[in-house]
Amino acid sequence: QVQLVESGGGLVQAGGSLRLSCAASGRAFSRYAMGWFRQAPGKERDFVAALTWSEAKTYYADSVKGRFTISRDNAKNTVYLQMNSLKPEDTAAYYCAASRYSGSVYYRGLYDYWGQGTQVTVSS
Repeated sequence: QVQLVESGGGLVQAGGSLRLSCAASGRAFSRYAMGWFRQAPGKERDFVAALTWSEAKTYYADSVKGRFTISRDNAKNTVYLQMNSLKPEDTAAYYCAASRYSGSVYYRGLYDYWGQGTQVTVSS
């Protein structure tokens, strides 16, 4: 079984920065994409950013483009989400996800492995 473990969440002030990590462990797997999604209470789990593994292409939601950066460290089997210029509306539980399949990286259904989530709270 593949396990994804997020870390790095916390409480920050608006305008601050935070770096989330997603470490993959367990059974080795081939992947097409790694993504970050977020979910605020009472809202849908929304796409934030994604990275296609082979080409290392990146994709971002309009709401975070220019502020967030997704990256990877192959040696550590880890993906990161660097979040800068944080806003209160960024407050959510952030989930790391992995997909073995090709398709739209924006679509939650593409991903078959999910982490437990890490909470990010941005105060004003």
